[in-house]
Amino acid sequence: MSVQLSERAQMLIRAKNLGNIATLMPDGSPHVVPVWVDLDGDDILVNTAEGRQKLKNVRRDPRVALDVVNSENPYEMVTLRGHVVEVTSEGADAHIDKLANKYLGRDRYPFRQPGEQRVIIRIEPERVSDYR
Repeated sequence: MSVQLSERAQMLIRAKNLGNIATLMPDGSPHVVPVWVDLDGDDILVNTAEGRQKLKNVRRDPRVALDVVNSENPYEMVTLRGHVVEVTSEGADAHIDKLANKYLGRDRYPFRQPGEQRVIIRIEPERVSDYR
């Protein structure tokens, strides 16, 4: 069941704050990596590339946890648990450029690798907590 994000949670995700996404490895152990985050309504968007471990994990098991910590006050954060409802390459190249602008102030994502296929992971939150 999807939940609505508070205004504070939305603000933290929209700001230039990194997220940390936890996915599940085949043996059930956690895999946690920092990610750039974006919002589409109450869904959280994460952009990655084909072949990355987090993408392999969510295709096998869609359950995720994510936190976004305020870079100016590390005691202020939003944490959520949810599941991946979509993985798509549609619009993913433009989306990574949008994130590069947000996080790096660059119009284009400068770390693209030859032949890299970008994808967007859409996460529907099921449980959300924000802390200050």
